[in-house]
Amino acid sequence: MSTDLVYLAYTAVLTASLWIPYVVCQAMTNGPLKPQNYKDPTPRPLPLWGKRADRVYMNAIEVFAPFAALIMIAHLAGKPNSVTGFCAMFFFWMRVAHAVAYWFAIPYVRTLAFTAGWIAVIGLFWQVIF
Repeated sequence: MSTDLVYLAYTAVLTASLWIPYVVCQAMTNGPLKPQNYKDPTPRPLPLWGKRADRVYMNAIEVFAPFAALIMIAHLAGKPNSVTGFCAMFFFWMRVAHAVAYWFAIPYVRTLAFTAGWIAVIGLFWQVIF
């Protein structure tokens, strides 16, 4: 399997797992879900780190689709190469850095990691189109 597809798989598992800190925060703060919670979707109070954990998950979902689409297009078009492999690897590690920086409210690192991940997506786009 190519580097691109390996890092697509890693990013998919990372994205699919980022809900866990949010749920842990919910359970630690509010206890386990009760039948009433299933009827009333009103968000329960959370500490700031729990709210950030929710945003990490939502943001990961938002950026996964374009990344995954470009990796798949590269493969369907027969254009995977060392640059697309590097961009896929770089994107994955920037998503890890983004999550950690967001969870721990590390100033500027979150924005830098997000922007660097976006640059990796643009690199994938460039390889696919040209």
